[in-house]
Amino acid sequence: MVRDDAGPGRFLDHEYPQVIPEPDEIRVGSPAPWAALGSDERQGFTLELVQRRLEEARRSLDTTSMPGEPAELATVADDAPRPVTRRSAVLVALFEEEGETEVILTRRARTMRSHRGEIALPGGRSDHDETPIATALREAHEEVGIEPSLVTPIGWLTPIVTFASGSAIWPVVGVLERRPELVIHPSEVERVFTVALRDLLAEDVFLEEQWRRTDARPLADHEGFFPIYFYRVPEDVIWGATARVLTELLCVVTRTNWSDADRV
Repeated sequence: MVRDDAGPGRFLDHEYPQVIPEPDEIRVGSPAPWAALGSDERQGFTLELVQRRLEEARRSLDTTSMPGEPAELATVADDAPRPVTRRSAVLVALFEEEGETEVILTRRARTMRSHRGEIALPGGRSDHDETPIATALREAHEEVGIEPSLVTPIGWLTPIVTFASGSAIWPVVGVLERRPELVIHPSEVERVFTVALRDLLAEDVFLEEQWRRTDARPLADHEGFFPIYFYRVPEDVIWGATARVLTELLCVVTRTNWSDADRV
């Protein structure tokens, strides 16, 4: 078992209820992509600035269309391209308070069949012929009570694609004029909360590890290791697909290079 000073002890001083399914082999990963930024460069992210950075990164719905077909997603797939048969979408719901943009997050109910107790963006499976934007708005309303009419979709982030299972998740970025009234659907969501982008960028919040599992994972390095991201937030830990989406968003808004973009 390889731990390289990572291992389960890295969160012993941090409260979180979920079970993280660690592999036998874990290595310490790279620093945060924004590690070289000073404290003044990690704050002041207004909604106007976020929207401008999405435009610069060609992630704005005003200037580009989100990937929609398997051929367009091949570069972010984890296996040979094949038709996507299971489509989902999540809403990266943003609003501004005191000059800082916040994002809405949920903790999945521990009665769910999969990803029990994990931190997630509001979202779920698409209905037949439903667009990613329609799915994200509908699911956010069902899960945490966000009225679709209050959300303005402005951008998108890289879809998370698993061609081996024929599934993909489209992250849709939407903005609200103010903090919404949030009401959870208890069969799906245990907790809903918000966190400022500034706080996700703070020192000692982000952690990258390199994992290796028994089954080889496509796009892993030559030793079979692949990156997993974590964020320490009050009362929990963000990791997995949600952490991947947030890492891309934070790289976009800070104009920093995401070295692992080609892996996801």
